[in-house]
Amino acid sequence: MKPNGGLLTGGSSFIGRRRELSTARKALTQGRLLTLTGPGGVGKTHLALRIVEHVRGMFRDGVAVVEVGTLETGELLEPAVAAALGLHDTGPDPMNALVDYVSGKRMLLVLDNCEHLCVICGRFVDRLLRAAPRLRILVTSRQTLGVYGERVLPVRPLPVPDPGRPPGEIARHDSVRLLESRMAAVLPGFSLAADNAHRVARLAQRLEGVPLAIELAAARLRTMSLDQLLRELDRPIDVLAADTCAAALPRHHSVRATTDWSYGLCSPGEQRLWARLSMFPAGVDLDTAESVCSGDGIDAADVLDLLAGLVDKSVVCCERRESGLRYRMLESLRAYGGERLASSDKDLLRGRYVDHYGDLVRNSRIDRLVPDQLERYRRLQAELPNVRVALEACLSRPPLARAGLDIASTLWCFWLLAGSLIEGRYWLERGLGLVPEPGGIRATALWADSMLALRQGDLMRALPRLGECLDLARRPGNEAVLPYAIRTAGVAAFSSGDHERGLSLLRESLALHRSGENLDGVMLNLYYAAAYGSVGHPGQAAEFGEELLDMSEKHHAQVSRAYAQLALGVVRWNLGDCRRAEALVTSAAVFTGAVDDRWCLTQCLEVLAWIAGARQDHWRAAGLMGAAHALWQAMGASPERLWYHAAGHERCREQARGALGGRAFATAFRQGTRLGQERAVNYAVAGP
Repeated sequence: MKPNGGLLTGGSSFIGRRRELSTARKALTQGRLLTLTGPGGVGKTHLALRIVEHVRGMFRDGVAVVEVGTLETGELLEPAVAAALGLHDTGPDPMNALVDYVSGKRMLLVLDNCEHLCVICGRFVDRLLRAAPRLRILVTSRQTLGVYGERVLPVRPLPVPDPGRPPGEIARHDSVRLLESRMAAVLPGFSLAADNAHRVARLAQRLEGVPLAIELAAARLRTMSLDQLLRELDRPIDVLAADTCAAALPRHHSVRATTDWSYGLCSPGEQRLWARLSMFPAGVDLDTAESVCSGDGIDAADVLDLLAGLVDKSVVCCERRESGLRYRMLESLRAYGGERLASSDKDLLRGRYVDHYGDLVRNSRIDRLVPDQLERYRRLQAELPNVRVALEACLSRPPLARAGLDIASTLWCFWLLAGSLIEGRYWLERGLGLVPEPGGIRATALWADSMLALRQGDLMRALPRLGECLDLARRPGNEAVLPYAIRTAGVAAFSSGDHERGLSLLRESLALHRSGENLDGVMLNLYYAAAYGSVGHPGQAAEFGEELLDMSEKHHAQVSRAYAQLALGVVRWNLGDCRRAEALVTSAAVFTGAVDDRWCLTQCLEVLAWIAGARQDHWRAAGLMGAAHALWQAMGASPERLWYHAAGHERCREQARGALGGRAFATAFRQGTRLGQERAVNYAVAGP
């Protein structure tokens, strides 16, 4: 778990807040829930990040951060927290899985920007704290959660000086130090001196020491002098809409007023783009901004210049990533932009937004035999908050429901690999409730929902959906869905204990995909046939696995290759070929450990434990089982629930316990659970 977890903090360095840092540390030592409250722009998120850095050592099981502000609905809170904790398989009830996981952990959970889901967050936090006595939770919100035991730390503006005091005294105030830092960023060489200290103090006073207001105002010094800026701040500018004027305070009395002022100084095109960018909680790249935000007052060719203007004004942050530049806004500025987004703009953007992310999802499918599988997966991870906005836009408007259901279905493989089964089913089942027509879109969603339910072990919900899917797939016009429906029925048969029928159905689906020359379908069928057939039919499973490995290597499909190696490794193990099994699974472990694919990695550690046991290295086997156990637990899963793992797991455990004795086995196992993911991979691939 990474301590920052994606918190967007803007460009300012951290200045001051020593009292708050000390108070927060004490509060998290003495209490279990600390809420940082204050208006937007006062620096709650930035302070939370610094608190994490200061208290990290108190939490041996780590820190997890969830950006609640990017969640569209309360139903996504539990899956989002589960994902942040690395729980890839929570079953049908993520809350129970979360409670089980955190119950014995000494860790810190940070929930950032909770105000729009305050009641839901309160209930959620209360349940977790009751179940996990060592858990601590840090919340940022414009209002308190109202949970018993909640400690509240108001985050106030930075102290401001009296402009009439001596320059040395003025310089000691944190608001002045922040202003000096931000002014030096836009005016290289600037420093506080006797001839400017009083004016800087006046500026800090005008801005009331609010960090966001300081950021916005300092950015204007690129185009005006300090004296001009002070005059500008003193001049009343009415930029508020009529329905918000009554709520506005004088300019120098609120961060809202400073934001209004900054908005008013933007060009009409910058104002319009600011409002339109508010639709993107995960930010955008230039191509997306040009595609979705242009039109009706913004030419596509002008978007780059408008973005540059907003970056110069500190409204937008420009982040450099491997995939290129990405533009984001602080949550308070994004919320402000949303208020300024006109209804006509919303209607214009909604269709473009849905079309854009529908195309992105279709072009980023990871159930394809292509060389860029990993890049597609990472792209979807980065864009998920924006995709959620598209899904919500579709499923809250019946005319767009079919498009939303299609997007949710297309993401089925992403939901699986990301461990976002609850979220995937949430969108699918909402869409299925809105799209009753018995066409291909509904049929596809039915097998996708069934597959996710089967992965959760939820046969009661999977089988009726699958039955309807099979019925629809056999109707004229829906024939293309039939191979997928039959494949899902094969997985369901295995899950129900009917392994012969399961393998027969997978063969039938495979034949249909081959006849249709659908290599993507063939790839997935080969994986399921190799993995599920590895125990009862290892000879046939080996043929499926070898073909899958050959296909994956020929098409340079790295993710598919790792899963092929895992499945074939289990097959070779069951055929008694330990040397080949170890080579295959070790290679898969190295790759999946590097890309943080915990589902595949955990199975690799499990199989490598069996191989160590077969070599009579039972101490190593117990350690690897412990390392795998920690990851199984984190995902809310277990090897006993996988048909092709259960017998090998039980045999390895009993042999190691018998050879070492109960106490030594427990010691080795416990040491393995404490390795952590990176050290576990190193231990697994180091060899005996």
